Amino acid sequence: MSNFFNGTAFPDVSAWNAFSANELERNSEHLSAEDLAAAWQNPSANAYLYQNGDPVLKTVDGGTTAEFSLDEVANLRADTENGIYLGDRNGAPALAAIISGETELPEPYITLDMRSVVTSGSVAAHQVAALGHGWSMLAWHKNHRFCANCGSKTEKAQAGYRRNCSSCGRVHFPRLDPVSIMLVVDGDRCLMGRQPHFAEGMYSCLAGFIEPGETMENAVRREIKEEAGIDVSAVRYHATQPWPFPHTLMFGCFAKAASTNITMDETELEDCRWFDRNELGDMLTRENTLKTPPPMAIAHQLIKTFYDFSG
Repeated sequence: MSNFFNGTAFPDVSAWNAFSANELERNSEHLSAEDLAAAWQNPSANAYLYQNGDPVLKTVDGGTTAEFSLDEVANLRADTENGIYLGDRNGAPALAAIISGETELPEPYITLDMRSVVTSGSVAAHQVAALGHGWSMLAWHKNHRFCANCGSKTEKAQAGYRRNCSSCGRVHFPRLDPVSIMLVVDGDRCLMGRQPHFAEGMYSCLAGFIEPGETMENAVRREIKEEAGIDVSAVRYHATQPWPFPHTLMFGCFAKAASTNITMDETELEDCRWFDRNELGDMLTRENTLKTPPPMAIAHQLIKTFYDFSG
């Protein structure tokens, strides 16, 4: 057992995925409203800001950052009253808040959609992860201002990691939507599909929400059967990825095909087919009219891992 977690047999492949390099120490169970107020007064604090659902960035001296001082937060008139605490990094609080869409951002501040923040590669990985973390939390607060049990207004608690209903006493915690995303394999080929809204020529892994009462493995089998009509035997976990659109956790798996004839659900998919290694190689390098999702997505990492190890 001494070698079980030596990092060789079981590397932390989740760390390869975008939004996974979160370095914040949350300490959420021990936080209070007083801790949140103190964090907004701490001169060493940094804040992540958003406008109209997009992160705010600043490019200075050839670099790009998503971290802002509290002076900048005040100058940009961010809504700190509804802001939240994310965690500490190197002893400094990390906070998150929204800027009104009516506020005109002065130079050098800009907004950029979350996907472009990742694909640009201009923002440090730990900041990208914190941006995803912050937006997931803020989106949850925005959409859960009222108690699902009695309909009364809820109040922010635990520095933003909880909402309480003072009317019925119900406690609400941040929402997380689990999704299975899987690559079906059959020897040296794999199954991928495309939805109508995908970029032109892009094929990806099949995916679907994990439903109540399901294991991750059974969700994989059900979704593949529903979408492609393929039976699956073994299911193997590969990695996870936080996906802040707005608060999903992707569970990446490989699934071994037990049948190969495709019966596609045309309400879910526009196309679904098997791809061999030669096609995959061209798709991964984008030397083909067909392509895989970009490296920011766990689907890309599943496809690339299969390609690298199936030869």
